[in-house]
Amino acid sequence: MITIVQKEDPILRKTARAVPKAMFGTPELKKIIADMKAAIESQDDAVAIAAPQIGASLRIFVVSGRIFDMLREEAVTGEGTAQATKKADDMIFINPKVLKLSKDRKEMEEGCLSVRYLYGKVSRARKATVRAMNESGKAFEIDGTGLLAQIFQHENDHLDGVLFIDSATDLEDLPPDEIERK
Repeated sequence: MITIVQKEDPILRKTARAVPKAMFGTPELKKIIADMKAAIESQDDAVAIAAPQIGASLRIFVVSGRIFDMLREEAVTGEGTAQATKKADDMIFINPKVLKLSKDRKEMEEGCLSVRYLYGKVSRARKATVRAMNESGKAFEIDGTGLLAQIFQHENDHLDGVLFIDSATDLEDLPPDEIERK
């Protein structure tokens, strides 16, 4: 099982370094990405993870296919329950750059795999555009709204050594047993 580093680990406060071109296609990069995917799969509530969260100070984050399933289901039914027959693939973002953030902001509930079990509200742009590269080094651009925009901002913050608790309000400790009782 992959260890997800916690808030006390200094790697989470460092600015992650760019993935060099020479690293694309290497077993090292493939292993880091596989470990990130495994870390997401190991957590029922995981929606995304950044490489520093598994101890690799590189500008990479992965968004779980669960999110794309959930967003697709919302679009079809108007509900947030994923019941798609084909699971969406996880999406890899290497050397991401946030190109645009909407001026329209919203306070959103947020948690983090590296700040277990704290939750709080963070003001995030409702829309975000990100440019990144995939595992093969091919550039792409993607727009996100709502939850997806929030994820882009949260994960990009990780790559810059910022944790959501740095700006969150109304922080609350909710261990799994307390969540089940609510």
